[in-house]
Amino acid sequence: MFRVASASLKLKVADPDYNKEEIKKAIDRAVSEKARLLVTPELSVTGYTCADLFFTTSLQNSALDALDDIVRYTADKDIVVLAGMPIRFYNSIYNCAAVINNGKICGIVPKTHIANYNEFYEKRWFASGSQFKSCQPISVCGCDTLIGQQIFDLGSGIILGVELCEDLWVANPPSSSLVCHGANIIANLSASDEYVSKAEYRRSLIANQSARCICGYVYAGASVFESTTDLVFSGATVVAENGALIAEGERFSRENVITYADLDIEKLNSQRCNNISFENSNEAIGFSKIEMGNCANDLKYRFVDPHPFVPADDAKRKERCKEIFAIQASGLAKRIEHVGSKGVVVGISGGLDSTLALLVCCEAMKMLGRPNSDILGITMPGFGTTDRTYDNAVELMKALDISSKEISIRDACALHMKDIEHDENVRDITYENTQARERTQILFDMANKHAKLLVGTGDLSELAMGWCTYNGDHMSMYGVNASVPKTLVRYLVEYVANVSDKKTAAILYDVLDTPVSPELLPPDENGEIAQKTEDNIGPYELHDFFLYHFVRFGFDRDKLSVLALKAFDGRYDFDTVNHWLDVFMKRFFISQFKRSCIPDAPKVGTVSLSPRGDWRMPSDASYNVFI
Repeated sequence: MFRVASASLKLKVADPDYNKEEIKKAIDRAVSEKARLLVTPELSVTGYTCADLFFTTSLQNSALDALDDIVRYTADKDIVVLAGMPIRFYNSIYNCAAVINNGKICGIVPKTHIANYNEFYEKRWFASGSQFKSCQPISVCGCDTLIGQQIFDLGSGIILGVELCEDLWVANPPSSSLVCHGANIIANLSASDEYVSKAEYRRSLIANQSARCICGYVYAGASVFESTTDLVFSGATVVAENGALIAEGERFSRENVITYADLDIEKLNSQRCNNISFENSNEAIGFSKIEMGNCANDLKYRFVDPHPFVPADDAKRKERCKEIFAIQASGLAKRIEHVGSKGVVVGISGGLDSTLALLVCCEAMKMLGRPNSDILGITMPGFGTTDRTYDNAVELMKALDISSKEISIRDACALHMKDIEHDENVRDITYENTQARERTQILFDMANKHAKLLVGTGDLSELAMGWCTYNGDHMSMYGVNASVPKTLVRYLVEYVANVSDKKTAAILYDVLDTPVSPELLPPDENGEIAQKTEDNIGPYELHDFFLYHFVRFGFDRDKLSVLALKAFDGRYDFDTVNHWLDVFMKRFFISQFKRSCIPDAPKVGTVSLSPRGDWRMPSDASYNVFI
């Protein structure tokens, strides 16, 4: 984690002596918050709107004196500061970012694309940094450094690249090249004026560039204290990470605004390693190494989503559910059409997963223009079936007008246990799996008998934890839920309930309110579910959190623990998080053999455990270094 700060500052146009003090105040505030990078606006030392005053010796010299004071002020402060400066190099003036750390200038980066249209006249004062085919030596404030396009290694895998304002708005921004040289944080010193609707466009531009570059993007804009002769500036401060806006400050403030964010560098680097199209560049570019201490990060400015698979915003969540439901149903419809199936068979237990699978089957039939009667739903009461789940299963099949059949597995399982010489009073794993395999045998044979496709109901979380019976509910002809995590299954069912008729919705809401259980052990004395999955393997919301961050980003155990404690602050303590984290890791590793032979299933999100797609793992890998 790397803490960044984006600052929009009070200033006086053409008064570097005043402006340097505001920059020093910002440095103090950023250091007190343990920020490692402070980005100030474009030409923050002088002000952006100095116009022809940039040509004057007085302003140029005053700016250098102010910069010298700022540079000396950073001595013994563990922070990189980017200050906006006009820099004269031979016979031209360049609009630059001075990269400062620990009492020295580490590099000067000139603006490449000079805005010269509509309200902008920058070519009147500044030359383009594109004139530098390679970095050139320059001495500024007594520091021998380089001027030109370059990147800065801040240690711990953190590589900084810099661009200025207009550079972001062009077809091929310098940041696109900088990230190919390794930069994973891009800082933008900007002076973008305001007019109606521009702020939203700017946000989109920043977010999209951070996504395209798989980087953190720190944007600092000029404030309302710039000259208002023709323009007004708002002081936009924005931080984005791989497509997501993670921090934004108040605009139009009349005080200094500093916006902080904790960027996850390990996450960005992991995504790049997994993205084979993200290639390194061999073009020459300047490179500087800055020695920084490895400051601890308490995630104060990092929101960690406890439910990464489920959008918190209602509208976004509904849209996500709508799309996933369409993907599931479209995949199933294609498979039915391809094999010429007369329909589908699905086991209905009255639980969440089988309910979602049935709803997907109904949607697939709708896509194919076929009646729901082509769906054969089979409920198979066993030793652990409760009245509540049984009634919900039966009533749901009636409400959806599908073909249905009830086949009790009690006698068949009792006979089978007798055949294998297992005492049915010993309610162990054999007792449980006998029921799961008997149900699967019935479903496969009924699918054969009726020339239909058997649809699996198991979800992504169960596959991750190995919470399925090998060659039992683990197997089907097509698994519509196999890449849907348990925390999302609930919202998909709720999504359908919200658009269903009153009778169907009432059944679905009761299913949503039923504890998650395989119902393989007898009910309690009150006829209620006795075997609750989360009592055995732990909270699904924790396991889905671990699954997302481990499979997608490869985070180690310590980081998973720290992130979970931040995400679930006040809900799970240290011991609870770490207990279930070890359970997750062990079960995830020892269950790979089940995932190595799972049926075809549509991928619906960024995490999938299909051995043919996203996750290839040896079935016999040791978990020792992961716990």
